[in-house]
Amino acid sequence: MPTFLKAPFTRRTWAEFGYAILTFPLAVFGFGVAFVLAAFGIALTVTLIGLPLLALLVMGARAWGGVHRGLARAMLGVQVPPLRPFRRRPGPLGLLGSALGNAEGWRAVAYTMLKLPLGLLIVMVTGMFWGNGLVLLVYPVLMAAFDPHVTDSDGVVHHSGIQINDLYFDTLPLQLVVSVVGALILLLAPWAVRGVVTLDRLLIPALLGPSKSAQRMADLEETRAIAVDDSAATLRRIERDLHDGAQARLVALAMNLSLAREKLDAEDTERPMDVDRARTLVDSALGNAREAIVELRDLARGIHPPVLDQGLDAALATLAACSAVPVEVRTDIPVRPPATIETIAYFCAAELLTNVAHHSGATAAIVDVSVCEGLLRLSVTDNGRGGAHGGKGSGLTGLVERARTVDGVLRIDSPVGGPTQVTVDLPIRG
Repeated sequence: MPTFLKAPFTRRTWAEFGYAILTFPLAVFGFGVAFVLAAFGIALTVTLIGLPLLALLVMGARAWGGVHRGLARAMLGVQVPPLRPFRRRPGPLGLLGSALGNAEGWRAVAYTMLKLPLGLLIVMVTGMFWGNGLVLLVYPVLMAAFDPHVTDSDGVVHHSGIQINDLYFDTLPLQLVVSVVGALILLLAPWAVRGVVTLDRLLIPALLGPSKSAQRMADLEETRAIAVDDSAATLRRIERDLHDGAQARLVALAMNLSLAREKLDAEDTERPMDVDRARTLVDSALGNAREAIVELRDLARGIHPPVLDQGLDAALATLAACSAVPVEVRTDIPVRPPATIETIAYFCAAELLTNVAHHSGATAAIVDVSVCEGLLRLSVTDNGRGGAHGGKGSGLTGLVERARTVDGVLRIDSPVGGPTQVTVDLPIRG
């Protein structure tokens, strides 16, 4: 009930009202131009003059659709992925063929044609509910201001602007009843307008957005670029770690061993062998060798953790045992997933548990992994303060991109105050 009563005063209601009023003249203009171009283009096709007109229709509708997408995004919150850039073939005939074969343009033409009857319906519903509701609400004021007169069949004059059969709303109580009816209509108006605008919400992504094949191709191109960038970054990190870490320690090891050998090979009786100095050099070389071994082992684990050879459940149990926050692991993996999926799930779990330990303030976490309907679902839940998000600059952005490289999806449910649940769905392919 509070939502129903507050609806006429919300920003969404007035945005939808403005959208209904603003887009109707745009629909009339777009339909008129498209109809003229289509009519002349089809009529003149036999003379080949109509083909450029049809190409202009397609490309114009494609551009005009961008106006509607922008309005829908700004006023209705409808997020439509951008269209792929228009790719023309060389030459005038190539340009003509590319335009006439543009599927997104033809779907935009269909939207332009359908938008006029849909816009007419939207503006009629908007005017009927908002206009009539407002008139009925101020009915007593209108009667006092204009004082209309109506004479019935008996010659009696009634001061009423509304008549239902023999009932005249010419007394103050009846006028107040009209006002109440007007108020009810105004309360219903946002929902009526929202209902017809929803038709446009559904039509815009279907006709003005990229097709499923085009969107799939764009996703593949983007995830391929992400995978290439991630691989390049990983190679740079490995090179840097080897150069600054293990390689530097191995160089120091070689130098210390060379100096120790010089000390041990000393045969000059006037300069006796410095055993203590040689022992110090050997100890330093041994320390560098051990540190290099540790760094190389950590580097190898960062590429592919050996514990994954025992399965994802064992790897997650190892992660939980090393976590600073108590972690309960639940696994239901009847069939072992592909190695790529296991690796991504492992690194996602490792990053999420690191975030839990460093940022959430949680005292407990649960890692739940299951296989359902061809998906490996990894869920990490903590009882921390919440407020996690995957926006730009967030540590979760990298996990989103990592999951997308295999068509995975990452979802975050983290209200302020907690709890936080991050779910990663990874498709399992044989």
